[in-house]
Amino acid sequence: MSRIAKNNIKLPQDTSCKIDNNIISIKGKLGESSLTISELFSVKQIENEIQVVPKNDKDKSNPLWGTTRAHIANTVQGVCFGFSKILELNGTGYRASISGSKLKLQVGFSHDIDFDVPDGIKVECPKQNIIKISGVNKESIGAVAAKIRSFRKPEPFKGKGIKYENEFIFRKEGKKK
Repeated sequence: MSRIAKNNIKLPQDTSCKIDNNIISIKGKLGESSLTISELFSVKQIENEIQVVPKNDKDKSNPLWGTTRAHIANTVQGVCFGFSKILELNGTGYRASISGSKLKLQVGFSHDIDFDVPDGIKVECPKQNIIKISGVNKESIGAVAAKIRSFRKPEPFKGKGIKYENEFIFRKEGKKK
């Protein structure tokens, strides 16, 4: 029995929800997003709250119930407030710049890395060594941040590489004579 799924999702002001068959469309101040819901569950809107209810009693123990509720809650939060991730570049000569829809990374290779920013995601470089990724969809922001980080993961000896803002890099001791 899921404890998370029993909670209703509160809709903030200036947010509208439309439920059509198994597709829920949520419109907020930052944009609009839609989500397909499993056939096992029904979604009801009661005033300014959204409730996810399993159609059969046997599905009350199905872990998808809580997952469905969490996806809807993330969609509501995304269109109202948005999500963001911040990456830091650590290393001598490591820098990032944005031009149009391309992110240019100089991370110690003999060539620059050009990364095409997908639609619906906004990438900013407030400083040369900071990349801010923001948007409405939490899943796609995480995927873009992971892809950018994969170009040069932080190494444990000097800590050089691309890391998340609050990530701790466990340092190793170097060779001894």
